Amino acid sequence: MRRPLTLLAALLVLAVPAALGALPAAASASDCSSSAIGLSPGQAAPLNAGQLACAAYDDVPPPAHRLTYLKALAIASRVPSMKKILATKGNYGYAFIKGPNQWQVSFYTPKGVEVGQVIIDDPTEKVVQHWTGFQVAWTMARGYPGAFGQHVNALYVWIPLCVLFAVPFVRWRRPFSLQNLDIAMLLFLSVSLAFFNHANLGMSVPLTYPTLVYLLVRMLALAGVRLPGRAPREAPPRPLRLSVPASWLAVATIFLLGFRVGLNVTDSNVIDVGYAGVIGGSKIVHDKPLYGNWPSTNQHGDTYGPVNYLSYVPFVAALGYSGRWDSLPAAHAASIFFDLLSVLLIFLLGRRVRGPTLGIALAYAWVAYPFTLFSLESNTNDALVGVLVLAALYVASSPPGRGIFTALGALMKFAPLWLVPVMATHGLRERPRRGRVLGLVGFAVAFVVAAGLVMIPAVLHDTLHEIYERTIAFQDDRGSPFSLYGLYAHLTGHETPFWSTLQRVVQVAGVLFAIALAFLPRRPGITALAACSAAIIIAVELGLTHWFYLYVPWFFGAVMLALLGRFSEPSSAADEPAAAAAQSRPLVVA
Repeated sequence: MRRPLTLLAALLVLAVPAALGALPAAASASDCSSSAIGLSPGQAAPLNAGQLACAAYDDVPPPAHRLTYLKALAIASRVPSMKKILATKGNYGYAFIKGPNQWQVSFYTPKGVEVGQVIIDDPTEKVVQHWTGFQVAWTMARGYPGAFGQHVNALYVWIPLCVLFAVPFVRWRRPFSLQNLDIAMLLFLSVSLAFFNHANLGMSVPLTYPTLVYLLVRMLALAGVRLPGRAPREAPPRPLRLSVPASWLAVATIFLLGFRVGLNVTDSNVIDVGYAGVIGGSKIVHDKPLYGNWPSTNQHGDTYGPVNYLSYVPFVAALGYSGRWDSLPAAHAASIFFDLLSVLLIFLLGRRVRGPTLGIALAYAWVAYPFTLFSLESNTNDALVGVLVLAALYVASSPPGRGIFTALGALMKFAPLWLVPVMATHGLRERPRRGRVLGLVGFAVAFVVAAGLVMIPAVLHDTLHEIYERTIAFQDDRGSPFSLYGLYAHLTGHETPFWSTLQRVVQVAGVLFAIALAFLPRRPGITALAACSAAIIIAVELGLTHWFYLYVPWFFGAVMLALLGRFSEPSSAADEPAAAAAQSRPLVVA
């Protein structure tokens, strides 16, 4: 009985509509204390996954090595930042063999907390890396080249994509127009990413917030949100003037799609997020508990909702899983599928709202925007969050349809849960009283049924308490330097409650904001609903302890629909006389 129910849940996820970073297992001196005892001079004992090995505490080089344990420890202890650590009473260092040609020397507090790390090249006896603070535990904060997306971060890829994204939408004759500012702010995140890639979190983290705050305010304006009793200020929609003909954008979209898929197949990596999807999908396929008892290479990969793992089931069933963190073809296939589905949905939405030209423009925006490629080349599940949001917008006229997709999104990565109020109440003002009740009931029933079905693989083996502890509780408790709250709390040594208090204020404000948007007057239609949805997701992201660039696809599709959907049928610069004479197409009201 379990397998048919599980299959039904998987089919629901795909048929409707069908960052932490990689953290190696932490090493500690206690791991080696028992292993090193009794080792002969120069011997080594494996510690974890072939990456680190314990070495005998002596002055004899291990086999095929030049340095000894004591000499590696001495070299690392001369690094100025490590001298400061050792100046604190009780702190100490311990050396490990790292791979075939390196040593890792870790420095600990008396409680065994690793606070410093030095990597030494064995053949040259030179220090090649040294880290302190959060960059000891968070390897993704070290700026390793290609750690996320491989060569998508290269300037010869990123900058041309930025240009390709901007060119069709820039108003060249009005350089200070609001439309140009919208495009500039979307691309401004690239500055933050550049600092991140150079391991400068002191600059990269604060520079993410201007774009997020700007887009939040911009979405509210485009949704026409106002206080009750205030009259709306409406103006006839102006045509969107594209600098490139729509037919050219269609060709470019197809070309960029091929480029993205080809780059994924030949030059991309699977980070722990995609790896977690494959592990979870394999657990469902083999009818094993979904939460708890995960492999040491991805101990907290069960931090997502069951929809995430269900979405990987077809790809694991077709392409398999070796049980190791290898090339993971199932993760590649899933990420490519999520990306193609995003392009299809945003095209269909644009065509429904304003016509085929807008659909082409939106599809082009998705494939040209570098941050959607960043997610694809990291082979994550983040595009699927955007897919579920776009799907809910596409079926906006159907309360049960909105309920289904909102439930799937909420049990994917939880942030879409806060879309429930605005999705449940969409279009109720235009309905008679009886229609409002039926709409709310239809939404609620569909939400509960869909949520119940996709929870089947989890609740067959795990309690709700276990699921909560492994997902929401873990995410709420973990620290991270990838937000203002986590970064500055660490830099101030957790001596002041200011940042934790500020975070709670932002989080509570986000919840109240999501509820208020459901009741405040706003413009009708899919475009306004897209703007509200994007604003809510951005408000949720502003309160996260762990924010990362991979989360941009969560809201990007809805943002672009709101930005471009406010115009009438788009036209190219060459077609301006015809566009001026044409009547604007009316807004579709769901």
